[in-house]
Amino acid sequence: MSQNAAQPGGRPEGDIGTAWSTPKGRQAGPGQPDPWVSGGVLFAGVLMLCGGVLAVLQGIAAIAEDDVYARIGSYVYEMDLTGWGWVHVILGALVAVTGAGLLKAAPWARFAGIFFAALSLIAQFLFLPYAPVWSVIMMAIDVFVIWALASQQERTA
Repeated sequence: MSQNAAQPGGRPEGDIGTAWSTPKGRQAGPGQPDPWVSGGVLFAGVLMLCGGVLAVLQGIAAIAEDDVYARIGSYVYEMDLTGWGWVHVILGALVAVTGAGLLKAAPWARFAGIFFAALSLIAQFLFLPYAPVWSVIMMAIDVFVIWALASQQERTA
């Protein structure tokens, strides 16, 4: 055993078993970001940008009152289809701007992204009777976005 390994904070390159656990050129430690999480945040930004634009288009289709969405009978959370359209347009624009902020690594975008993804999740749940398959897909994407942004570690550099 080398003298450095016996001391706290010693370098592990000379010890058996520890040299294999640390990639060359990089020190493992508690402050080190996980590459899966950093890639997840980038992917969450792309998903938010694309999902926001699609939500705006979804809202425009609902406002236009054409035959894209079928009217349903009685629903507990009943709202006019035009009202749902405006909800999707406004929320979609906010989600898209936040996704662009994530891609630019804006400091405000992480917490705003969690907040707007949660609002989008709720809105898609309430919109289930109008577009069930699309709403379930968007809810799953929103859950991933919330996970990716909540598990991001603060940079200490």
